[in-house]
Amino acid sequence: MNTNYLLWGFGGLVLSFLITFLLMPKLIAYFRAKKEGQQIREVGPTWHQKKAGTPTMGGILFIISTVIGALVAALATGLLTPTMGALLFTLVIFGLIGMWDDSIKIFHHQNEGFKPWQKFLAQVVAAMIFTAIYQHEGFQMGFGAMDLGWAYGLFIIFWMVGFSNAVNLTDGLDGLVDGLATVSFAAYLVIAVVQGQGEVALFCLAMIGGLLGFFRYNHKPAKIFMGDMGSLALGGSLAAVALLLHHEWSLLLIGIIYVIETASVMLQVASFKTTGKRIFKMTPIHHSFEMSGWSEWKIDINFWLFQLVVSAITVAAILYMA
Repeated sequence: MNTNYLLWGFGGLVLSFLITFLLMPKLIAYFRAKKEGQQIREVGPTWHQKKAGTPTMGGILFIISTVIGALVAALATGLLTPTMGALLFTLVIFGLIGMWDDSIKIFHHQNEGFKPWQKFLAQVVAAMIFTAIYQHEGFQMGFGAMDLGWAYGLFIIFWMVGFSNAVNLTDGLDGLVDGLATVSFAAYLVIAVVQGQGEVALFCLAMIGGLLGFFRYNHKPAKIFMGDMGSLALGGSLAAVALLLHHEWSLLLIGIIYVIETASVMLQVASFKTTGKRIFKMTPIHHSFEMSGWSEWKIDINFWLFQLVVSAITVAAILYMA
């Protein structure tokens, strides 16, 4: 197993970290000067109203830094391949969808951006383009030895749209998604290195660097939020990484918190519409823990640790069965 590219990969991580860490204060100052702050949902916890006006769209910087870090490492190692291109495309295109959504909220001073069908359509189109690239480059269109053709293409679209929205739903507490995504990309980094998929490893390293740089400003009390721009980009990218590594279903465990958060919303809506009763105090479920008296830090740490343990077990099982 040739891991010579990892030295440049860690260089990409450091570069991505430094760009985000050093330039974020300037971005925060710019957003504050322009009074471009987050609008807080009225149906959310009342104590979140004090966060209104906190700059958002911080995801723009860790997306840019990840692209730069990954490109530098890929060019230096000769790994600027269609696989790397597909990953960077996914990160940028889902980020742009989120940026558009965030811009509507900011400029209209409201918490609702896209209409649901508009957001869904944009995500589907982005996933379709990824699917076309995936198929054009001859990647396996199926699970294991099974070639499912167009049916697998539908799965790709469902997976990317589903997880981009799942991470978006999870992004409701200071630093929560930043920490969770760092764990998820670290788990896939290990799998990529063992499988010899250098492009995916370089991307994950650059992504981790950007997220670590962002954490300094996003943990409680957050000085800036990643916005839909950041969360949609992270969710779409995680799905793309899982697909390119051909460990699609692993994302259900390596991203278990995103799954639980989404399931809590779906169960709450289904229960209320059919019985008129709520299962949880508030959804997504992190708000339910808040309503039970947990601090944001306590929720963050417990969710991070739970995802870390489940991800470690999942990675160990995948490597054992390889």
